[in-house]
Amino acid sequence: MGLLLAEVEFRGPAGRLEGVLHHDPEAVPQRLAVVCHPHPLYGGTLHNKVTFRAAEALTELGMATLRFNFRGVNRSEGTHDGGRGEQEDLRAALDFLADRFGRQPILVAGFSFGAAVTLRAAPGEGAVDALVAIAPPVRGFDYPELAGCRKPKAVVQGTADTVCPPAELAAAWPGWPEPRRLIEVDGATHFFDGRLGQLKAAVAEAAVWATRPQESRT
Repeated sequence: MGLLLAEVEFRGPAGRLEGVLHHDPEAVPQRLAVVCHPHPLYGGTLHNKVTFRAAEALTELGMATLRFNFRGVNRSEGTHDGGRGEQEDLRAALDFLADRFGRQPILVAGFSFGAAVTLRAAPGEGAVDALVAIAPPVRGFDYPELAGCRKPKAVVQGTADTVCPPAELAAAWPGWPEPRRLIEVDGATHFFDGRLGQLKAAVAEAAVWATRPQESRT
């Protein structure tokens, strides 16, 4: 039958949340994944092209992958909460996947604002064993939740990003605990315009690295 994109709804702390689930209904997923979209106040939704390509990459690796809209976006109920309530939305998405497919390790990925939510919420979630942050914001953001976080964390960064500049990430990077890996997409802007294929390949590379056994991770 092949891969299926199914519209889903689940309950979050602020009400109904809408999402799209990528999976093969005839296969047992190798693992689960959630992808978080960019800033809702600047047009970010689950249909963002970077979010879609990231989910596509993870699904092609055999993961059942959920994209969802944070509170207040399109048909998701509630109102934007500056990243605080959105962390609870992510936790609701983790619960939805666990209810749907059973308890198994989950990779969480996020783009821009979604990366910030990922880096704050996922470190403390026991079901999450790997993080992928795409163009994470650093200016005006700190991530104390990463202190002592020994889960593998990969960052995909465009070298021409002026919204979340590589230099700012480089300044913060030494404070992020191992294991960690930085994958750069040469010449890519914040939205990876003209380089979505390279972005997809980078996300796949990041996910493969983050989910392989520790002794074989290099």
